[in-house]
Amino acid sequence: MSDPISRRHFLRDTTFRGVGLAAVPWLPAWAQPVSAGTVAPLPTLTGDTIDLKVAHAMMTVDGRQSHAIAINGTVPAPLIRLKQGHIVRITVDNALDEETSIHWHGLLVPFRMDGVPGISFPGIPARTRFTYEFPLIQSGTYWYHSHSGLQEQMGHYGPLVIDPEGPDPIASDREHVVMLSDHSPLHPHALFRKLKLQGGYFNYQKQTLSGLAAGRDQPLKDRLAWGAMRMDPTDISDATGATYTYLVNGHGPADNWTALFRAEERVRLRVINGSAMTIFNVRIPGLKLTIVAADGVPVRPVPVDEFQIAVAETYDLIVEPEDRAYTLVAEASDRSGLTRATLSPRPGMAAPVPPLRRRPLATMKDMGMGDMRDMRDMRGMAAMPAAAAAASDPCPPEHAAMGHCTPAAAGTPAAPMMMDHGMRDFANAPGLPRTAVVQTISPMPMDRTGEPPQGLADAGHRVLVYRDLAATTRNPDVRAPTRQLKIHLTGNMERYMWAFDGVKLSAVTAPIAFRQNERVRVTLVNDTMMAHPIHLHGHYFELVTGHGDHAPRKHTVNVAPGGTVTFDLTADAYGDWAFHCHLLYHMHAGMMQVVSVRPDAETAA
Repeated sequence: MSDPISRRHFLRDTTFRGVGLAAVPWLPAWAQPVSAGTVAPLPTLTGDTIDLKVAHAMMTVDGRQSHAIAINGTVPAPLIRLKQGHIVRITVDNALDEETSIHWHGLLVPFRMDGVPGISFPGIPARTRFTYEFPLIQSGTYWYHSHSGLQEQMGHYGPLVIDPEGPDPIASDREHVVMLSDHSPLHPHALFRKLKLQGGYFNYQKQTLSGLAAGRDQPLKDRLAWGAMRMDPTDISDATGATYTYLVNGHGPADNWTALFRAEERVRLRVINGSAMTIFNVRIPGLKLTIVAADGVPVRPVPVDEFQIAVAETYDLIVEPEDRAYTLVAEASDRSGLTRATLSPRPGMAAPVPPLRRRPLATMKDMGMGDMRDMRDMRGMAAMPAAAAAASDPCPPEHAAMGHCTPAAAGTPAAPMMMDHGMRDFANAPGLPRTAVVQTISPMPMDRTGEPPQGLADAGHRVLVYRDLAATTRNPDVRAPTRQLKIHLTGNMERYMWAFDGVKLSAVTAPIAFRQNERVRVTLVNDTMMAHPIHLHGHYFELVTGHGDHAPRKHTVNVAPGGTVTFDLTADAYGDWAFHCHLLYHMHAGMMQVVSVRPDAETAA
């Protein structure tokens, strides 16, 4: 006997098979009937002198208008296309009645041009102008956005491409910028207030009795165990499709933004995740995706069927389509919604859009319980976190096996972790301090960079993992680290508080200090049940994933729930730099600190 018709089946069997339907109010934005296609290239600014105006505007998403903060009247902001080796002057006219700023995400610029109010410059006061000036010492795919308040959520972001001085090492016949983002009709401060009142306010995908009966959700014994721990395995994202419409280049899924090509061309897609809170899983059914750059830096080509792009990451990929339409699907990682675009040889074409896949559930690994696979293993868990933290190893076995630990004298353990800020007891004291921003501690966090991201282990095709990435050229600094640092990502979902090492930005008394040009190994430990894309301004770092002197170089890395990520950093950029989670409301709630880089003499002083 067939199941009763559901909204998803209705969508799959009608809307996306080309039936011309009127708008259906109860369908989510991504499920509305699609238009014939919007073939609208992003407005583009080029040259060594550029003018930008930040002002209030109205934006239209899938036929609905809402308030926005736009740059030169558009959301996203214009594509800025520059040339490596030049010096650029960008004048920003702030037409708002509040301060604004622009951060050049991923660009290596003098710290006073980095654009973070209160850290690298004073901000751009209301009704004033400010000129950024910096040399372009790199090429690749980047983006820019406000670092003032929550303006980024309102549309204050845009793509940025720097063409290389010489021949592009990534050959293509055509290219398109694909900027993903999320948009809510709620004012961002209203959205944040709802999260402060209830961390799971927008989670409409909780487990139900019908889900239990249908076998879609956890068995009853597991659900009771999670309930006893006051944990919700459906809590994958805290701002979801319940409030968001997901966009491609400012267009909702019903707009059907379309990128044109000729059959058998080699097409480069520069994919940027400029969203405030949404991690996307991206695929193009029927097309192999070849990853050729990550965070603007070329990597050895990796053929995949799907990849996850965290907030603030960029990936370049090559596709070679045939003479037909394809759907680019960007599905929110919690599967509460999606956006779509069309790759097509001609305007007006569309391809089927697959329905949302089943939403993922958090596992023991996501709780930092390592490979524990059975809820019965949770007995006595309450006593484990402090002991596990006390026994933490500065050189985990998986890193030692790959030869990635700081060299030590023969017969002695690896160099000890040097905790010089925040909660020193995290790494080596049995009496682990607990603060309001430390709801849980991962007892057995593990390196998950070789695993498919959360919810994609059973995708049925090849999914990109961080360990697939390898640089095309030798890393510029291959010195062994002389110091190790461990930083815990902590939070309290019930109170919606987020921090590094249990200390919110507002409570930090000193920056994280580096000596200029020192080589440091940093391990991020995620003690929460949510992924955190961590971004360090002004620097690139090399992920410790087994590729030696061809380690992938990134500026943003997504740390899986209950997972660890280790990277080697050369602190070569003098100044003060923001270091934060790039989930906007996590940063706003306190998951941010300042990294200070000074010469030895200045540090000593």
